[in-house]
Amino acid sequence: MAFQEHVTRAAVAIVGEFPADDGIYAVTFRIDSVDQDPRFPYVAIGYTTEADAAESATTGADAWEARWSYACFPPTGLEGVRSVGCDPESAEWHRREAETRQFWYEDDDEPDDADERLVTWFYEVCVGAARHLHESGRIIEALGRPVPVILYDMFDPDVMFELTSAANPAELITEFMAEDPMASAS
Repeated sequence: MAFQEHVTRAAVAIVGEFPADDGIYAVTFRIDSVDQDPRFPYVAIGYTTEADAAESATTGADAWEARWSYACFPPTGLEGVRSVGCDPESAEWHRREAETRQFWYEDDDEPDDADERLVTWFYEVCVGAARHLHESGRIIEALGRPVPVILYDMFDPDVMFELTSAANPAELITEFMAEDPMASAS
């Protein structure tokens, strides 16, 4: 099984653990890595609810930020319900495939552009897993309706809109994309 399949299978299972009728309006994928080392990535998969957004709005956050900014997400959206990637099985799948792709390097090696290639590949894996949640109908099956998957990397906030756009049907992310700085630049 390829690493993509491993992450996708885990995402399907995790979303299946979400409460079915809890006002969930977004699935969240927080992309991160152990000790900020791109050789050890993981994604924390969670969700945020209408009640969470309403509570964030009372703290002075504007409407968009209260609903869509990871800075306002509750623990279920920020830390996720469960992570995939940093467990031993996931790490082994990742390393094997990274070595096959010639992205892997050891601590005493010069990474050259391997760091960037590892990050880009993991972004692609996460986007693929999110797209599968939509295409397979898993989100609707688990939550009773389609909701967007918001992908974000707190250490590279600029990629949030690009990743989320690539992972979702456009009609699900219209409100989210309203704050995309690239959209306002065009």
